[in-house]
Amino acid sequence: MPLGLARHTTEVHFVTFSCDGRRPYLESAETKNLFLESLRSVSQRYGIEIIGYVVMPEHVHLLIAIPKEEVALGTFIQALKVSVAKRCAQKPFWLPRYYDFNVLTTAKIREKLDYMHNNPVVRGLVPFPEMWLWSSYNVPLVV
Repeated sequence: MPLGLARHTTEVHFVTFSCDGRRPYLESAETKNLFLESLRSVSQRYGIEIIGYVVMPEHVHLLIAIPKEEVALGTFIQALKVSVAKRCAQKPFWLPRYYDFNVLTTAKIREKLDYMHNNPVVRGLVPFPEMWLWSSYNVPLVV
């Protein structure tokens, strides 16, 4: 964690992490689905609320809330990365670091969700966000 970054365990975090060398290890539907299975499993194990997500070919964006003081963001991210990496042939699978931004307002939550959901459109992968199968766009959210 960078010095001076305040951790608030009941607040929302926007997290981004990438595949090693920004290679498209998450390009196949099978691997993206594997990631989503791991996300569901690990978030349940740690009591993490998934507000939003998008799985891109070489990186992932998550919008998460950590409701328990005893759960560290880094512990959750590490468990998620390990869960995916141990089931994939590419080694190393992930870059070791991740980017974390504390989201403190409802307006910023909406901004981050819009950014994530439009990522596949901006990249030219689909013409509309609802067409990207590996995001929370079509999942009902209360924000």
